[in-house]
Amino acid sequence: MAAVITALKPLRHPRFWLGLWCAAVVAVIVVCLIPPPPLDLPQNSDKLEHLLAYFMLSASAVQLFGSRRALCWAALGLVALGVGIEWAQGALTSTRMADPMDALANSGGVLIGMLTALTPLRDLLLRLQRR
Repeated sequence: MAAVITALKPLRHPRFWLGLWCAAVVAVIVVCLIPPPPLDLPQNSDKLEHLLAYFMLSASAVQLFGSRRALCWAALGLVALGVGIEWAQGALTSTRMADPMDALANSGGVLIGMLTALTPLRDLLLRLQRR
């Protein structure tokens, strides 16, 4: 845990922000494994939901982690999570189906979120905490 804390940006309450990010990761896992709500959405519209969820997790990681190495590990972990959830949906649930295209959308969201590290938005949380 100490190695994770040292990889974080110098935020005011780093453990709080890390805990919030971890809670968001757990929320995505739970939402992806519980029975889906009965919604009448267009076919394949869930791909956008996957992309946005993993974009948010990834862009949040950019706000938390300060080193390139930590960001690479976060990105790899999120991609593995997206693939693992798709496997779990097919293997462990009877109400969900594994879809490789969902895993691809998850990975695309991770990539787009990580690209925020190349923009001035990468330190948005640090700037907001200085106020």
